[in-house]
Amino acid sequence: MDLFKQFKDNWQENFCHLSSANCHLFIAVSGGIDSCILLDLISKLKFSFTILHCNFQLRGEESNRDEAFVCSLAERYNAPILVKHFDTEVYANENKLSIQEAARKLRYNWFSEVLQSNRNQPAYLLTAHNADDTIETVLMNVFRGTGIKGLTGIPVVDAANKIIRPLLFALRKDIIAYAEENKLSWVEDSSNHKDDYTRNFFRRNIIPLVEEKFVNAKENVLNNIYKWKDVAAIYQYQMEQYKKKLLIKEKAEYKIPILILKKTVAYTTVLWELIKDFGFTANQLQDIVCLLDADNGSFVQSAAYRIFKNRKWLVIATLQSEKANQILIVEEDKNTLFENGKLSFKALAITDVSINPDKSIALLDEAEIKFPLLLRKWKQGDYFYPLGMKKKKKLSRFFIDIKLSPTEKENAWVLEMNKKIIWVVNYRIDDRFKITAATKNVLKIELK
Repeated sequence: MDLFKQFKDNWQENFCHLSSANCHLFIAVSGGIDSCILLDLISKLKFSFTILHCNFQLRGEESNRDEAFVCSLAERYNAPILVKHFDTEVYANENKLSIQEAARKLRYNWFSEVLQSNRNQPAYLLTAHNADDTIETVLMNVFRGTGIKGLTGIPVVDAANKIIRPLLFALRKDIIAYAEENKLSWVEDSSNHKDDYTRNFFRRNIIPLVEEKFVNAKENVLNNIYKWKDVAAIYQYQMEQYKKKLLIKEKAEYKIPILILKKTVAYTTVLWELIKDFGFTANQLQDIVCLLDADNGSFVQSAAYRIFKNRKWLVIATLQSEKANQILIVEEDKNTLFENGKLSFKALAITDVSINPDKSIALLDEAEIKFPLLLRKWKQGDYFYPLGMKKKKKLSRFFIDIKLSPTEKENAWVLEMNKKIIWVVNYRIDDRFKITAATKNVLKIELK
């Protein structure tokens, strides 16, 4: 394999728009074989570049050896070099991160700072990830359960962070062959020979075992990655169509029509794609699927959203309830904000209650109230049994009777329990839930 020819062809295919005249390249060089070969290949393309080296101060003299070696490479290639020292262990402890994650955050934060400081012309970071790295990533993702996107491997370009990975096409064995053929030197990181990190475990144990049974295992996985990228693109396109059809935005909330969803092919997977961006986890998916056939008001909650069933809909509402049109209220919610103010809930013994004619207070027989409750804007067709009446009345008629202005009608809210309105907020409670002689405990709801 002529690695330089493939590298040049790959560069021409993917990055032909880049030249020394219109950009500057920064190459992350650890001193390992991959980054040393990338450095040599880029130099043969006659690019101007700057070497970046991170000293994480984790391996004592070995870390210093790596730094000295990379500095010698800068002299050999007559290239400028920037070296950054990190107190990695201190950073990891302060931020409660693993050493590996801390090192990753530190280096990419620094890389970003360097790119942003180069204001004379566009700048890009080159890293030496190769085909073995992307194969290892995909295999780890399979066991992590990351879904179709996890099967596409490491992207060649990270446009948002201006990162380019031009060696992703090359297997490590071809990189080693190139290094030996061109008599290039590099340094070995002793931590690569330990199984402490997940990637090393796969690299040193899992993949060699697989190759004993399937000689071309790496090549086969790599070929599949190219196919999976196409599959992922088709999948993503189709999911975007489903989102347009099934995820209906209404101000600060979203609605999913249950009947249409259930008729969709592979609707569980489609549902996951609809709800995952709202902070719900894969472990919650089955509980959310159960909402499709659950009682009205059943819900599942993430850190920022609550998804609940309301008749023929799944409603995804922000927990910042003052922005929502429909708010699910559970028994633990003592105060609920919405656009008209705040509802406070308090259970009282009947002996502690004094009848108050204030319309902003609802006194209900607690025994008749079952949570969750739904606070929502009223809509045409709504009806209730106004206090003191045994016959139902449509809200539209009720509002006419009490002479509400068009604006007041537009801003009216109701509190609902299992499809029954228990209070037209700030106007009238439903007669079916009033206090009676048999009432022992009262639910006091107050609008402030």
